[in-house]
Amino acid sequence: QVQLVESGGGLVQAGGSLRLSCAASGRTFSSYAMGWFRQAPGKEREFVAAISWSGSRTYYTDSVKGRFTISRDNAENTVYLQMNSLRPEDTAVYYCAAGRTYSGRTIDYTDWGQGTQVTVSS
Repeated sequence: QVQLVESGGGLVQAGGSLRLSCAASGRTFSSYAMGWFRQAPGKEREFVAAISWSGSRTYYTDSVKGRFTISRDNAENTVYLQMNSLRPEDTAVYYCAAGRTYSGRTIDYTDWGQGTQVTVSS
């Protein structure tokens, strides 16, 4: 089990950038695949990006490809989500998650952070 704490959310204008961080506790962080998900008001939680345990593989939902980049630093037990060219439709609470399977499915992730709000104004 890992404990996850997200940070870096905030209010930004359309076209701007934010970098989310997710700090993990525990010595087994490097054995987990990590994912970012988001949930907008009135909508279900949706997949954003995933990264394999080594960082060699990444996977994105279509709507963020070319704009968002997921990365990880296993020495620092941290995963990042760099978000560029933000749009109002990116507004949501963003969650990081840890799981044993490199996947875009929420069911494959066992540990979740508390979330960080990202608001993009038009």
